[in-house]
Amino acid sequence: MFTALADYMRLARAGAVMVRNDVIIPDAYRKRLPFAAKAAGAVLRILPGGGGRGRPGERFARALEKLGPAWIKLGQFMATRPDVIGVEAATDLSRLKDSIPPFPKAQALKTLKQQFGDDAARLFPAIGDPIAAASVAQVHRMETPKGPRAVKILRPNIEREMELEVRAMKRIAYAAQKNGNAEVKRMEPAAFIDTMARSLTREMDLRFEAGAASEFAEIAAIDGYVHAPQVDWERTSQRVLTTEWIEGRSLTNPGPLDSEQRIDLANRVTRGFLACALDHGFFHADLHEGNMILTPDGRLVLVDYGIMGRIGMNERMFLAQIIKGFLERDYKYVAKIHFEAGYVPAEHSMDEFAQALRSVGEPIFGKDATQVSMARVLLQLFDITRQFGMHLRPELILLQKTMVQVEGVARTIDPAHNIWQAAQPIVERWSRREFGPEGLRRLAATTAREAIARLRRLPETLEKLDAALTRAAEPPAPPFVMKRTTGWGWALTGFAIAAVSAAGLWVLLVYKP
Repeated sequence: MFTALADYMRLARAGAVMVRNDVIIPDAYRKRLPFAAKAAGAVLRILPGGGGRGRPGERFARALEKLGPAWIKLGQFMATRPDVIGVEAATDLSRLKDSIPPFPKAQALKTLKQQFGDDAARLFPAIGDPIAAASVAQVHRMETPKGPRAVKILRPNIEREMELEVRAMKRIAYAAQKNGNAEVKRMEPAAFIDTMARSLTREMDLRFEAGAASEFAEIAAIDGYVHAPQVDWERTSQRVLTTEWIEGRSLTNPGPLDSEQRIDLANRVTRGFLACALDHGFFHADLHEGNMILTPDGRLVLVDYGIMGRIGMNERMFLAQIIKGFLERDYKYVAKIHFEAGYVPAEHSMDEFAQALRSVGEPIFGKDATQVSMARVLLQLFDITRQFGMHLRPELILLQKTMVQVEGVARTIDPAHNIWQAAQPIVERWSRREFGPEGLRRLAATTAREAIARLRRLPETLEKLDAALTRAAEPPAPPFVMKRTTGWGWALTGFAIAAVSAAGLWVLLVYKP
């Protein structure tokens, strides 16, 4: 019971911050809501601190920044779901300011001692003051005989803080999944929070980020469009990540560039992302300007590997077929691919879905690519997904969200950047390899191996089927009888409800976040 009370107190505090930033039932969404929700929204907005400025996504981002690390991470994850919240809101959330004051250097030294024991003094002889601090960790610069290093250290007690906040988020997400309407259930809030919780668990162990950086470095080196810092494994542990120090300027302020340099840099941003995603199914999924560093020798180095994406061969094939269908204006073919992949529920009409796709494709056909915004196209596609009840795979959504980021960065560098033209050599190379003679031979070999594996499992499958049929033939168990709640049970329940209600009113009317 006390765990539930603590969760509700955290949710009440979050609700108060949301109200003051006009996030909960904002005025802009009133027309979409039932009467009861409209009335509740009107009452909430007249409370002290109600209202807000900017778009809903901007107000939501400000509220999350005030709530702290776990909520900032929630916003970053929601930014990967433009199919649920829309491209505009996802873009606003992707600009969350994950920057807070650093913790003392003494705490950092204590963590190093805990992680490396007596070797800490040898491995980290001259660690500097923090140079960047975020909600989960901060970065220090350190000189070594082999060159400078970047040392990333987790905040003290951040794991426990994240655990408590995520537990509260799970409570409300599960309730929404169980009791919400069809649209809320389609968004799958419980699955979303579970996915976020698993990702945060990995993010709290910096060895996972080290592994991602190392793997990406090997993949990126094949084409050389982008690069990754080398991991210093001797100085890396669960709560500490050490890499080579990258000297240069982030793309938020790359310095003076001539026209030719801008064109080349924008092409490298686009091609570096696509080469890793299409050829290897592994991509950096947080490609904003702050995570891209242009070195003095002209290399483009990506940093911060906390959010990575993977996409399997089937999903890559699906995307290639979709692109092919749109380029050929064959909307029925595109619709057929969606239905065959199971992304559109079977009760919908394939012809009507093809008609909806036509409304997206035709307005951009024949236009110069610089006039076509990928963000706008994706916004329209995501609107269609909601209308047809589509359930897209998370990795596809993450890939599409990153493509929007890539387009934004590339066109910031070169406003005339043609993302389709830049992508053409990468897409054509991949298509030749996968759909040409070599790809067909590989597909045949893979299919044969899978068929043999299924044949080997056939006896086990038949045995399980026989056991299931035997259980089905057995008489049913007696029905479960719910025990009557005692007077003490009802009293405790009433006390919990009253305490939570009082806490909520106190937070809304008195608490000043």
